[in-house]
Amino acid sequence: MRAFQAISHDSPPILTEVPRPTPQSGEIELRIRACGLNFADLLMAKGTYQDTPPLPFTLGLELAGEVVGIGPEVEGFSVGQRVAVNAGHGGLAEYGCFPAQVAMPIPDEMPFTDAAAFAVAYGTSHLGLTRRARLQPGQRLVVLGAAGGVGLTAVEIGAQLGAEVVAVARGPDKLAIAREAGAHHLIDSETEDLRERVKALGGADVVDDAVGGALTVAAIRACKPEARVLLVGFASGELPKLAANHLLVKNVEVIGFYWGAYRLFAPEALTDSLKELVGWYLDGRLTPHVSRTFPLDQAEEALEFLRGRKSTGKVVVTMD
Repeated sequence: MRAFQAISHDSPPILTEVPRPTPQSGEIELRIRACGLNFADLLMAKGTYQDTPPLPFTLGLELAGEVVGIGPEVEGFSVGQRVAVNAGHGGLAEYGCFPAQVAMPIPDEMPFTDAAAFAVAYGTSHLGLTRRARLQPGQRLVVLGAAGGVGLTAVEIGAQLGAEVVAVARGPDKLAIAREAGAHHLIDSETEDLRERVKALGGADVVDDAVGGALTVAAIRACKPEARVLLVGFASGELPKLAANHLLVKNVEVIGFYWGAYRLFAPEALTDSLKELVGWYLDGRLTPHVSRTFPLDQAEEALEFLRGRKSTGKVVVTMD
């Protein structure tokens, strides 16, 4: 079978032929139909992500497909069943074997491209905003990187939770997409002063930050007393330099949030969150935004599209 693998952290990943795997105890085998790309894939290829597996490995954190094999000691799955998997890696291939405990049945109404673009982005925003940031209806939510894969879902979910959503993104085209997702206010980070604009609105109750760098610092300075700043990632490539005295004086809470870690210490939190999100999807409350799809033999081009910040929402690689 074909798989897109990282062979070395010093050279680009390659599409190569590898043996088709056999499901072991506790695993299901999937015919993979689609794989959603994430910023973490770029970090894994370089060996700088916190959960980078040993070389060589197949890239692709999240995927969707059909069950074609069932290993020993697996219950609740059947051949032909449609599922989505938050695997950590292994999604950019034609077949893969994954622990059944990280697989979630998906409804027939959900296309594979939507399913492959769903779990990480929506799961991150939903669990982060509800469990960690404790966002309440009527509070002002500032979303940095609001047109990105995670940022756009934070806009959408924040609006669904009844927040007043302030979308921060680069350029009018990306801001227009954030408005469609439910943003009430738009700030162009290329041309406007983030701190002054947010303060003019009354300040931030919650900041959802997948960007890092200078934008984080500006957003913190626009926070209200007892605001919460949710650190989701650092797509800018820069860690923010936080002034502890600003946090102290305003009683601002900075919250680290790594969604993938919940697979290890609180998997039920992920399961409950995703069940609620799928229900919202079926009710028409969520609309995954896939800006572009690529075939598997163009996986490198797909990663470059993501790396060059050309995408909005999600980029998906399909195997058909």
